[in-house]
Amino acid sequence: MISILKEAKHITIAMSLNDEPYLVTLTHAYDEMKGCIYFHCAREGKKLGILRSNNQVWGQALVDIGYQQNQCDHLFKTTQFYGKATFTEDLKEKEHALRLMINKLDENPEKVIKEQITTHSLERVLIGRIDIVFMSGKKSDRVIIQT
Repeated sequence: MISILKEAKHITIAMSLNDEPYLVTLTHAYDEMKGCIYFHCAREGKKLGILRSNNQVWGQALVDIGYQQNQCDHLFKTTQFYGKATFTEDLKEKEHALRLMINKLDENPEKVIKEQITTHSLERVLIGRIDIVFMSGKKSDRVIIQT
């Protein structure tokens, strides 16, 4: 399940406010040492209002292996998780989170880190953290029924 959280290009989280569901897809990085997921976002918006009122989220990371031609099968790996979202203003934690995300996503992470992570950018960016309480997973990574 952890390998899926690391490999997935994004996560989707579900949240709720006053029994009204809301779903959003996020760029993320998983921190194995802390057992949490980091994401970045704007400092305002619907997602923030909901998470500040009810920080419980259910999420999913999906690795789509693809439809298997002539087999009528679609292969995938998923990790579902429950957790609590918070936001950090700690500059060291923000830098740590951004480094994780850049290293995960960018082909030339050191260049991007050098150019993009500044005191000004760290003060501006909002970093969310989902502390994972529970995980489950499922995978279909090979065709089982063959004709």
